[in-house]
Amino acid sequence: MEGQLREGMLLGMCNPLLDISASVDKSLLDKYEMKPNDAILAEDKHMPLYKELVEQYKVEYTAGGAAQNSLRVAQWVLGKPRICVFFGCIGHDEFGEILVKKATEDGVDVKYQYTDEQPTGTCAVLITNNGTKRSLCANLAAANKFTIDHIKENKKVVQSVEYVYVSGFFLTVSIDSILEVAEVALQKKKVFCMNLSAPFLSQFFKTQMMKVMPYVDILFGNETEAEVFAKEQDFEEQKDLHQIALAITKLPKQNTNRSRIVIITQGADPVILAQDGKTREFPVSKIPLDKVVDTNGAGDAFVGGFLAQLIQGASIEECIKCGIWAATEIVQRSGCTFDGPANYKPS
Repeated sequence: MEGQLREGMLLGMCNPLLDISASVDKSLLDKYEMKPNDAILAEDKHMPLYKELVEQYKVEYTAGGAAQNSLRVAQWVLGKPRICVFFGCIGHDEFGEILVKKATEDGVDVKYQYTDEQPTGTCAVLITNNGTKRSLCANLAAANKFTIDHIKENKKVVQSVEYVYVSGFFLTVSIDSILEVAEVALQKKKVFCMNLSAPFLSQFFKTQMMKVMPYVDILFGNETEAEVFAKEQDFEEQKDLHQIALAITKLPKQNTNRSRIVIITQGADPVILAQDGKTREFPVSKIPLDKVVDTNGAGDAFVGGFLAQLIQGASIEECIKCGIWAATEIVQRSGCTFDGPANYKPS
């Protein structure tokens, strides 16, 4: 399968953020009106949080942003640089330089758009409950300044990729850019993947999400995101994740020659696959609780492992298996990080 790999096969689009992670008490979440295991966009009341984290806690910096994380993990699994190319907007500053360095070291071909209007975006990652819960608060800053001009300037890249992965978070930034790339993917019969990414997106960016949905060949999400999506879409079977996943596969689709695949992760519970009117479950490797360091990035890692196999032409079963493997590895480390070569063995 490896002979099929080439540079620039997979394009990721998202909000590049520098993750600032720390283990904290629940009292800090309460102070900033945040919930465990949630992802929100920073409001004015959250702005002091970043300074407080850096000054009062032991923090770690990691190249972040959901899709960028997934591409970093895919590159790790593939072990061959520059297979993945990434679009997003950053500032001309020190955090931006750190992001370029970290992502490039991980093998991603970063083609960032730059802005002077805002600093590079950051994401506070508050880890509680011995690493099993994580709450994200993203201050998009420069990431919010991405424009369709960057897509047009990189037209050759967009035309030449074979797979596209967009995080739902990008819906808040540049729906025009997503639709432009989605249309190219449709015309050229490329595989277009998206992630529900966070419950608030299905609620407050419903219009944008449903504009993109007809282009989506493979949709990822976790159980909470899927349930909120179903509620917002008035699906009748809101309680059963299998029914929800099937209902999503049946939503209108542009490329009718390729049926939509929906994959729902449930933490330590089985992964649900919905395809061609049927659902299947894939058990997740159980990890002793004392081995779980940080669940932040588990979902991104799952997608990264999945995509690493998908672009090599592997079966959906193999893609899911590698996704589960990658997520299992990542939760045993702090943040979405890895060390040394990936030792994944395809079945």
